[in-house]
Amino acid sequence: MKELVVLSGKGGTGKTSVTAALAALGAGEVLADCDVDAANLHLVLGTHGEAAHPFVSGHTAVIRTDDCSDCGECARLCRFDAILAETVAGRIRFRVDPIACEGCGVCVHFCPSGAIDFPSSTCGWWGTSRTRFGALIHAALDVGAENSGKLVTLVREQARKAATAAGADLVLVDGPPGIGCPVTASLTGADLVLLVTEPSLPALHDLGRIRELARHFAVPVVVCINKCDLNPRLSDRIAEFCRDQGIPVVGRIPFDPLAGDAQIAGVSLVEFAPESPAAAALAAMWEDIRGALATAPQPKG
Repeated sequence: MKELVVLSGKGGTGKTSVTAALAALGAGEVLADCDVDAANLHLVLGTHGEAAHPFVSGHTAVIRTDDCSDCGECARLCRFDAILAETVAGRIRFRVDPIACEGCGVCVHFCPSGAIDFPSSTCGWWGTSRTRFGALIHAALDVGAENSGKLVTLVREQARKAATAAGADLVLVDGPPGIGCPVTASLTGADLVLLVTEPSLPALHDLGRIRELARHFAVPVVVCINKCDLNPRLSDRIAEFCRDQGIPVVGRIPFDPLAGDAQIAGVSLVEFAPESPAAAALAAMWEDIRGALATAPQPKG
């Protein structure tokens, strides 16, 4: 079983659109959307038969008012200003702001009255849905919630389990943008990473950053230049950068206004306009990716 992760150093390069096209072209035996802060792959693939599960991670302090002596030690020690003092019936009482609480546990440990509980927090959900191309494992964090890297890891684990149960040969992962913790959790241990970029200076800059991240974790990468004809000079500059870095450019996808119409219709471009130049370029790219997957070394660890 192989794992292909689609990433981009910045948002807006068309990463999810490319992932949906690859799913339609045959890469979608089991899919995972690891952009847990803003998951949207399901909007293009269509889902049904969802099964959702709570994502429990971290802790949030809760003061038991009846047992609290109102000494204020918790507020004095909290470095996140998460303990609020309120006047109730002429008496100062303390409570925890669950949004500001970082779950460090200092107040729980040092409360002289032992009046602070430390229950686990439900930070979002993860679930399995069916699409017209196969199973989709996706998730979403609650507003203001953290531990996105842990949720990404959970999504990938569940996708591998689903692929093993189905006897699938490939897991296709739509990763988050950037180079932060969720991206690290998405690419470690993958067989191949497809970096989707665009001909702009910010995209070129961020392509270099995510390339270094993948190099650090010894994950092989290939590059797709999306909307390449919007700035041919910068596209050539990106290709030159890839050539200097020894990175294969497996696709140059021309800009296609039908891509927006496909999204509105809730389908991928290769389904909506299979004869378009962009769809043909995506199909050719998929063949090159298949070859790269076949020769990719076993991931370490």
